[in-house]
Amino acid sequence: MIPSQMLKGMLEGCILEIIRKKETYAYEISEQLEKYGFGAISEGTIYPIILRLQKGEMIEATLRESNSGPPRKYYHLTEKGIVALAQFKENWQELEYAINQLFMEVEEVEEGEGTVEEK
Repeated sequence: MIPSQMLKGMLEGCILEIIRKKETYAYEISEQLEKYGFGAISEGTIYPIILRLQKGEMIEATLRESNSGPPRKYYHLTEKGIVALAQFKENWQELEYAINQLFMEVEEVEEGEGTVEEK
């Protein structure tokens, strides 16, 4: 399971990506996150992010009837959301690269190729 502190900065971008793939509602977002290996992310964690994304005009909601219970809010990306998602992906690639560089260097040191200071 991914520690919650590590998830905090990533969930917004991941939720935008889930919404980009398919108009969806909060419970379905939590199911998708679990399906992709994020663990059980409660709707109580997802709703504040959704509200922040709405206030930032990155997503919009459409109320639709549900087969099981009250109407649901289905979310879709706006132009601002598309731009924010592209920026998140770019930032993620930079972070992933930096972390991979760090860990590859550490692994080389552990394999006896010297110390980090010698490199």
